Amino acid sequence: MTSLAAIFALLFSAAPAAQDAVACRPDQVTFTDGQRQVSVRVEIADDPRERARGLMFREHLPRGSGMLFIYETPAPVSFWMRNTLISLDMIFLDQHGVVRHIHPDARPHDETSIPGHLPGDSAPDRLMVLEVPGGDAARMGHRASAWRMAHPDLPQSTARAPCDCSARFRFQPQRGAAMTAGFGA
Repeated sequence: MTSLAAIFALLFSAAPAAQDAVACRPDQVTFTDGQRQVSVRVEIADDPRERARGLMFREHLPRGSGMLFIYETPAPVSFWMRNTLISLDMIFLDQHGVVRHIHPDARPHDETSIPGHLPGDSAPDRLMVLEVPGGDAARMGHRASAWRMAHPDLPQSTARAPCDCSARFRFQPQRGAAMTAGFGA
């Protein structure tokens, strides 16, 4: 009987606690560091055409909003700022939703490759990248590895900030359409 109790304790301690689950929406990402949560309204770029265009030619991106690039499988990624008119912070996330690298204040029109990982990173694969207005990552207090992101498109069985699956959605986010909400919206 004691070994059965030990197995149950091990199984349940490895699973995310229910209170850690985040109410998720397709048009929003929520970051948590275990102490607080910060939400960002997002547009989704989840196919090659949308990812290639990204935020090119945009003249403005409101604070607290961004574009979430979602890949089919984790892989090394890099970005550039060709035809991008505004400064952006790039937040690179692994398949668990953990912030692995932040590239702050990418310069408009710069065609220098911006890798999604630092040299020596033993796990360079990224599943998602969030672009937000330049300076937003610092304003939100983001630091690599301290923050975890919740979003329904992350694999929930391995997400470090799983979604509360009891939440139901009535809408789908617009693909490639501008969002105008601010922080916490």
